[in-house]
Amino acid sequence: MDWAITAEGLVKRFGDRRVVDGVDLTVPAGSIYGVLGPNGAGKTTTLRMLLGIIEPDEGHRTLLGHAQPQDASDQIGYLPEERGLYPAMKAREAIAFMGALRGLDWRTGRARAGEMLEVAGLGHAADEKIRKLSKGMAQLVQLLGSVVHQPDLIVLDEPFSGLDPVNQERLERLILAERDRGATILFSTHIMAHAQRLCDRLAVIAGGKRRFEGTVEEARALLPQQVHYVPHHPGPDIARALPADARADGEGWRFTLPADGIEQTLKHLIDAGHGISGLSIERPGLHEAFVRIVGADAAEAAR
Repeated sequence: MDWAITAEGLVKRFGDRRVVDGVDLTVPAGSIYGVLGPNGAGKTTTLRMLLGIIEPDEGHRTLLGHAQPQDASDQIGYLPEERGLYPAMKAREAIAFMGALRGLDWRTGRARAGEMLEVAGLGHAADEKIRKLSKGMAQLVQLLGSVVHQPDLIVLDEPFSGLDPVNQERLERLILAERDRGATILFSTHIMAHAQRLCDRLAVIAGGKRRFEGTVEEARALLPQQVHYVPHHPGPDIARALPADARADGEGWRFTLPADGIEQTLKHLIDAGHGISGLSIERPGLHEAFVRIVGADAAEAAR
């Protein structure tokens, strides 16, 4: 497999604190890869070490085959967590300017900027000054500027933070379009819903350590499947026919899928006269898996 990024044993200390403590990552080329974790987990520091913005105290990394990330700088698009555009610039010019910083000629940058703004649903804002745009629109303009030179690797630090649902959807579409173009996308987030929809693979970082690496489905498989059962004729003694961990959920019940399957439980329910109005077997979502991996306290901090 071709790797866009490899990292082994990354360590970063600030004073006596190990903010990143031996993190390993392997990001397949052409994939969408998420780095998940609560605030303060070390996600941003890890991304900055990968990009060569700061140097690790220990460990090593390669970026697009380069041992020195700076050697690949023109092939990279980076959206930092701290946003910043020149407020007096128009949106189209701001995008072209960011492309020029990566070696893209001005005329091509302006032309691409106009096309990208149209596709993103922001064509009407092409000649608006940044100061007149909403926060979400300005953030999308900065993202477009980060990818206008068509980089091979796109690194986004908390890209969904502060966006309303409409602009979150626009951003998801843009990320998928860049992946379909052939780019590798690496993004950090503490919002599980985006990671579950977008990621081919992901890593979970907490307390500066990598706690998990794999696919979304592998993360969800860490927890047993759950049964959602709605009785047709619920009676006061229904709990007797249900597994011990069953809990009420609206008009129905939820419980862990028994190790020997659901058939025996359903037989008890039918024999007791409760019947079946609805039944589904579901794998827990990425949020539940995240709680299992990092612990309830850390997961609450990620909200």
